Amino acid sequence: MATTGHIADAYDTILVLDFGSQYSHLIVRRLRELGIYGEMLPCTQKLSELPWKPKGIILSGSPYSVYDHDAPRVDPEVYTCGLPVLGVCYGLQETAHHFGARVESCEHREYGEAIISIIKHGNDGISHVDKLFEGISGEMPVWMSHSDRLQNKPDDFVVVATTPNAPFAALVHETKPIYGIQFHPEVTHSPRGKEVIARFAELICGCEASWKMETFIDKEIARIRELVGPKGQVIGAVSGGVDSSVAAKLMHEAIGDRFHAIMVDNGVLRMNEAAQVHKMLNEDLGVNLTVVDASDLFLTKLKGVTDPEKKRKVIGNTFIEVFEAKAAEIEAEAEKELAVQGGEAKGKIEWLLQGTLYPDVIESISFKGPSATIKTHHNVGGLLANMKLKLIEPLRELFKDEVRSLGRLLDIPAHLVGRHPFPGPGLAIRILGEVTREQVKIAQHADSIYIEEIRRAGLYDKISQAFAALLPVQAVGVQGDRRTYDQVIVLRAVESQDFMTADWFPFPADVLRKISSRITNEVAGVNRVTYDITSKPPGTIEWL
Repeated sequence: MATTGHIADAYDTILVLDFGSQYSHLIVRRLRELGIYGEMLPCTQKLSELPWKPKGIILSGSPYSVYDHDAPRVDPEVYTCGLPVLGVCYGLQETAHHFGARVESCEHREYGEAIISIIKHGNDGISHVDKLFEGISGEMPVWMSHSDRLQNKPDDFVVVATTPNAPFAALVHETKPIYGIQFHPEVTHSPRGKEVIARFAELICGCEASWKMETFIDKEIARIRELVGPKGQVIGAVSGGVDSSVAAKLMHEAIGDRFHAIMVDNGVLRMNEAAQVHKMLNEDLGVNLTVVDASDLFLTKLKGVTDPEKKRKVIGNTFIEVFEAKAAEIEAEAEKELAVQGGEAKGKIEWLLQGTLYPDVIESISFKGPSATIKTHHNVGGLLANMKLKLIEPLRELFKDEVRSLGRLLDIPAHLVGRHPFPGPGLAIRILGEVTREQVKIAQHADSIYIEEIRRAGLYDKISQAFAALLPVQAVGVQGDRRTYDQVIVLRAVESQDFMTADWFPFPADVLRKISSRITNEVAGVNRVTYDITSKPPGTIEWL
């Protein structure tokens, strides 16, 4: 393993520089599907400060225009470092602009399907010009999304594709491995786009398609052992969800009983969650789990807090306080045991395990700074600045489907691997407004009924994530011939491959009718149920 300990050291890696496009993460997805490790960072990333070396660089699209006064710019070293570069949409225009071409708004915008005509240059002595479209000739349908276009070709570049509205739809530098395409190969609406990405990553960058969960397990276990050392101990944040369960199992495989799994009952878990998770992890995974009841502490600190970002900060900070106290307690018990029994001393607990995933990381960073961040995840940006424990996040670079695949390889039971995600801040971000014991009880009961009916209808495994949220509004209703003025539950259910984009789930009407009837009849304080049919984007999956 290389010295930085970063996962990219273990694989041929493509660096994706994000200029703010809603499709940037799809570039990473397509690379992973090809068996090539891709990692996304903001376009402001300096190559000289990157602790690992990529095999190639892809520049994403962007909502900006390159001629805007505040247009994002890439590190100029990208074009002089000698690595292959592929600019996509804005990435093409940024590249052309860098090399002296003019980019302007065009009258005939291209949104949706377009047909590019590929130009072959044959044996003209420029060996790499035709590589991007090798095996593809003639016309090819692609998906465009741009209102700007190149007005002239930059010097030393060759045109390799055109459309009637974009005469410079694809360019290649005559001598350097620098490529640009106006279309989006990462979206499924470009039928052969994945092939273009494969040509760049495999043929041009020389990447070996070695990214798969079978190899990830051994390499990640080796990385964990190197980080933790032969005596180091890890305390683990375990919630019972698929992410933390897979992370816990992986950590247990790596360091055995030097891993201490801890579940904090923060008072905003689902109904009977702590007892169920204790049973699942102990019986199904063989992981020794300690449950710490800190519900009073969390609910006291959440009193009066309504802002979602502040909720995340409060919960993240309190988590660390509880974990550090528990780590000290475990160390004290170990020292006491050592004094009585003798033997070799154990190492100190220096590490905190978290089940952070790649979508958490992506949604918590922005090249425009914190103001443009969608939301802070408590296990990414909501931790104490002076935290004593060091974070270890073995799933940090994985998408949800990759985590599920990893879980199956680790022999985690299907009912755990297929469990819907549950956010670290728990019901605190599913209760809009102040979090109180009474509000938690309502949210728990409604969510329990919702999930029960989904399972009864045989729909649970067809849905990627489902939950009930409690709104801070009251509505007029009629129950038992009496006027009521009670709260509103909103149901959310989505289908998603990677949780970066999602569509609402089309429930059969009779299932929704049954769920609504049960909640309004059985949950005290609720007289109205609604169903959220917002996709992501423009919405997020969680309400807060």
